Amino acid sequence: MKQIALKIDVDTYRGTREGVPRLMETLQRHQAGATFFFTLGRDNMGRAIFRVFRKGYLQKVSRMSVVEHYGIKTLLYGTLLPAPNIGKRCRDILRSVKEAGFEVGIHCHDHIRWQDHVVHKDEAWTKRELERAIAVYRDVFGEEPHAHAAAGWQMNRHAFRLMQRLGFRYSSDSRGYAPFIPTWDGEIIACPQLPTTLPTLDELINRDGLTLDNLAEYMLNLTQDAPPTGHVFTLHAELEGGKWMPVFEQLLDGWKKQGYQLVAMQDYLAHLPTTCLPHHPVELREVDGRIGKLTVQRP
Repeated sequence: MKQIALKIDVDTYRGTREGVPRLMETLQRHQAGATFFFTLGRDNMGRAIFRVFRKGYLQKVSRMSVVEHYGIKTLLYGTLLPAPNIGKRCRDILRSVKEAGFEVGIHCHDHIRWQDHVVHKDEAWTKRELERAIAVYRDVFGEEPHAHAAAGWQMNRHAFRLMQRLGFRYSSDSRGYAPFIPTWDGEIIACPQLPTTLPTLDELINRDGLTLDNLAEYMLNLTQDAPPTGHVFTLHAELEGGKWMPVFEQLLDGWKKQGYQLVAMQDYLAHLPTTCLPHHPVELREVDGRIGKLTVQRP
C-alpha cells in the first residue's frame, strides 16, 4: 500500500488561528488524512531575531519573505509585543481539529525555547518543558498525548528517553528515510521513530531554480517511485496553510494520481511491522536548506 503521511507542524499563534482552519478545509475537500502537531504554550517567535547571528540564517531568510508568511506581529511576539498563549486563546480551534477526525499531537510548549536550546539542556530542563506541553494537551483535549514531533527536529538523549518513559505511541523527531527504533550511543529507545523522509518546501524554495511555479513538479518527481515504507511529508500551518496553499493542493492532486493514500501518522504507523522495526542510531548533522544541525537517522 502506497502511503504518504502528512505531518503538519503548527509553530505560531497566527498559524493556529489562520492556517489550521484553512488546512482542515482543504484536507477534507481532498479526503486526505493528516496529523496536526501543536505548539501549546506562548508564541515567543519574535525571539528568533537572535538567530541572525547563526550561520546561514540570513541566507535562508533571503530566500523567502518571513514577514509575508508569519506577519509582523508574529515577529514581535515575546519582544516588543506580549506573547499570546496559544493553548488558551486557540482552545476552540485546537479542539475542532480533533472533533473533525484529525489526529493531534504535541509539537512543543514554547517553540523558540525547545528549538534553540534543547540540544544542550539537561534532563530536568527537558522533562519540565515536555511536561508543560503535556499539561496543556490534557487540559485542551481531555486525554493523554500519544504522539510527539520535535520543534525544528531538535532532540537530546533525555528527550528520546522521555518518549519511551511517558508512553508515547510514536514520535517524529528526526529526518531520515524509513521508520525505525532509535538508539543513542548504543542505548535503545523503545518508541518507534517516524522520520520526515521528504524535503520541506521552505528548504527548496529559490534554490537550484525552484520557484512556486515548479516546486510541486519537483516534489512529485521525488515521489514517483514509492519506497517500501512510503513517505512522511512535513508541512507548516504558516506556509502551506497560507500563501503556499496552491502548491500544497497541487501536491495533494499529484500524489493521488500517483496512487498514494494520504494519511495521518497513526494510520501510517498501523501499516508498519512495529514489532520488527530496524534499530538505527541518530546523530546531529546539517540538512540542506535548514539552519544548524538536525536530528538525523543514520544507516
